[in-house]
Amino acid sequence: MKGISTKAVHVGQDPDPSFGDVIPPIHLSSTFAQSAPGEHRGFDYSRAGNPTRARYEACLAALENGDHAFAFASGLAASDAVIRTLQPGDHVLCSYDVYGGTFRLFERILKNQNIEFSFTDLTDFAALEHAVQSNTRFIWIETPTNPLLKIVDIRTTAEFAKSRSIKLAVDNTFATPVFQRPLELGAAVVIHSVTKYLNGHSDIIGGAVICNDAELAEQVGFIQFAAGAVQAPFDCYLAHRGIKTLAVRMQCHQASALQIAEFLEGHAKVETVLYPGLPSHPQHELASAQMDGYSGMLSFYLKGDLDDATQVLKDTRLFSLAESLGGVESLIEHPAIMTHASLPAEVRESLGIADSLIRLSVGIEDVDDLIEDLDRALG
Repeated sequence: MKGISTKAVHVGQDPDPSFGDVIPPIHLSSTFAQSAPGEHRGFDYSRAGNPTRARYEACLAALENGDHAFAFASGLAASDAVIRTLQPGDHVLCSYDVYGGTFRLFERILKNQNIEFSFTDLTDFAALEHAVQSNTRFIWIETPTNPLLKIVDIRTTAEFAKSRSIKLAVDNTFATPVFQRPLELGAAVVIHSVTKYLNGHSDIIGGAVICNDAELAEQVGFIQFAAGAVQAPFDCYLAHRGIKTLAVRMQCHQASALQIAEFLEGHAKVETVLYPGLPSHPQHELASAQMDGYSGMLSFYLKGDLDDATQVLKDTRLFSLAESLGGVESLIEHPAIMTHASLPAEVRESLGIADSLIRLSVGIEDVDDLIEDLDRALG
């Protein structure tokens, strides 16, 4: 199978051999009978492995053109597992504008395990060269970044990382494998918050790690088993079902996001629009070179202050004021108060996460209705 839509529909979805179910049944059992001590039919305990999860993980790997995939109970659990492959004293160089939960995990939990973290602008190659250390083991990037929609050059960063025997980890949540496949560009490992676009229906929490590196896969797989933050079978089923429509959903998200970005760019009450699909985006050419599309996330700076932003956030009707992203319904949020509140105020200010910044997750509703909703709220 070559096409991503074909993979999304068929990988891990072979009809059930017992009764021919076109949609395989959900295996909710926590344990599996053995014919003799240590002799089983591939599964013994659902923390170690589960048929529903195995089918789903096969699909995740296929979408990213990876050899190994692991499903976790959340995106942060997936990130945690990757970092736990390191040793005390190792260093991680991270994009300075990552998701606030990633920053919190690194700075307030994993840093206490004697893993070193530093944050810099990894869209600037000179800054990358300056910040790397002799004990750097991972370079960790989001691209597009959350919430400023900056683009990191994956291929160039991967080549630099390999020259220093460093692994490049890419959080591909915003782009999804429909629009970007980091392993093909040289990344060592891909992380997803499956909660978002992959599932696409705002009804589960989940995470994933995908890689081609057999040694790294063995380590992550052992951590998944030993630490136990596995995704439950029913959630694996829901995510796998959501993935079937991933490609068509992403095309709709992107098409509407571009129209909304163009509308906002021409609005008198909007200062700046951040969307990689706009020619005005400073890294539009890079985004076009390494991505097959620009996804459905955009941010914009309002002309005004926190009170003005709050009024817009309260006045939308189709855009629900809520955290998260990537569902079929449109969401609007305030990064400084909501998704990135865990960043210290001075850090948010230095990054440009201002009180006037608003982030949109554009759903699959009729775009004219969404534009009308924003126009009314801005007015």
